[in-house]
Amino acid sequence: MTKSTWVNWAGEQRCTPAVVAAPRGVEELAEIVTTSADAGRTVRVAGSGHSFTDAVLTDGTLIDLSGLDRVIEVDTATNRVRVEAGITLHAASPLLHQHGLAFPNLGDIDVQTIAGATATGTHGTGARLRNISAALHSVQVLRADGTLVELDEQTDPEGWKAARVSLGALGIVTAVTLQLEPSFVLENVERPMPVDEVLADLDELVDGNDHFEFYAFPHSTTAMTKANNRTEATEQPRGAAGEWLNDILLANHVYGGLCRLGKRIPATIPAIHRFAAFVGSNNRRVDRSYRVFATTRLVKFNEMEYAIPRAHAADAIREILALGRRFGTLMPIEVRWVAPDDAFLSPAGGRETCYIAVHQYEGMQWQPYFRACEAVFNSYEGRPHWGKHHFQTAETLRARYPDFDRFTAVRHRFDPTGVFANDYVRRVLGPLA
Repeated sequence: MTKSTWVNWAGEQRCTPAVVAAPRGVEELAEIVTTSADAGRTVRVAGSGHSFTDAVLTDGTLIDLSGLDRVIEVDTATNRVRVEAGITLHAASPLLHQHGLAFPNLGDIDVQTIAGATATGTHGTGARLRNISAALHSVQVLRADGTLVELDEQTDPEGWKAARVSLGALGIVTAVTLQLEPSFVLENVERPMPVDEVLADLDELVDGNDHFEFYAFPHSTTAMTKANNRTEATEQPRGAAGEWLNDILLANHVYGGLCRLGKRIPATIPAIHRFAAFVGSNNRRVDRSYRVFATTRLVKFNEMEYAIPRAHAADAIREILALGRRFGTLMPIEVRWVAPDDAFLSPAGGRETCYIAVHQYEGMQWQPYFRACEAVFNSYEGRPHWGKHHFQTAETLRARYPDFDRFTAVRHRFDPTGVFANDYVRRVLGPLA
């Protein structure tokens, strides 16, 4: 155990915990937690650091679960897999593919740990598909007293619905059983479309594809659409040179250079938007699902993302694009769709959902732009992505989550003394007292 400074991926969040611990097993983890609780230190867990909020920050004990990264058990008869909580989606997917299994859906970034991705309600896109936490058949949680509890729909339905999206407020998730499905191949087609045409045909595009999303730059009339559909075709992995050209050179180095130019010379932003929208489209590939879902992100930014009722998508998108022009953001908005689920704190809980994400390039002021966007999202009963910037509190969120108080009851049951609370948890979930 050593004392050091922790910093998230975007470089905006940092803390210097009294203790940073990287246990290699559950018994060692339990000892760390009980020792910390006895000493009056709060306990938080750091995954890959890809959340933009202060959800991880603590001056107490910070746990690194990267040592708990095994695939424990695979049951191909039920398509269920038991994994330790510290395994990343990036590491898990190829290992699961060896057993002929895959996640039904993934986001476009896969560096997160399974515990971190599910705790924050991370999602992909697909109107008939739920977020990643919906794959949790059962969840093992380590409580402040060092006891382990296995939660599923039969043993503790309230605890299970709370633990699937928990913000780390119940305890430490140590292992999960995932309900997966047979591996599949996706055909990915990326093509430009006029923004107005996309918004006019949203239902057809969203319902007519297994996975549909699009990016739109505020100063461009062209949207970059992405449709992923299952196919019986054989996977056709790209060569190393093609992968580097598309995913690293164009999508990261060239685009990063354009962002640096726009940051120095704001007058170039409209032209950058039009150029980026033009060169970022017209691609096709056929490959394993997890290879198609995930993209490499080297350009740093800050992000806010909100889940709103699907019916309001087109109106909200128009308003957000107008704000992007007003505030001079360099980056596009990203729009995705998710099916309803029943986790208490899932942003998609109980309703068909459209997610709209806004971004600001690193080093640029993001708060005024994000506050203006949040005002729009608020007007549509928006719920924030728990791992991305927002300015909500328990008072503003309670009415947006019908099961907020049911989550609070589970939280009182699992962590009555607030060992796993920090400023973020108390702000968005309220104090325990």
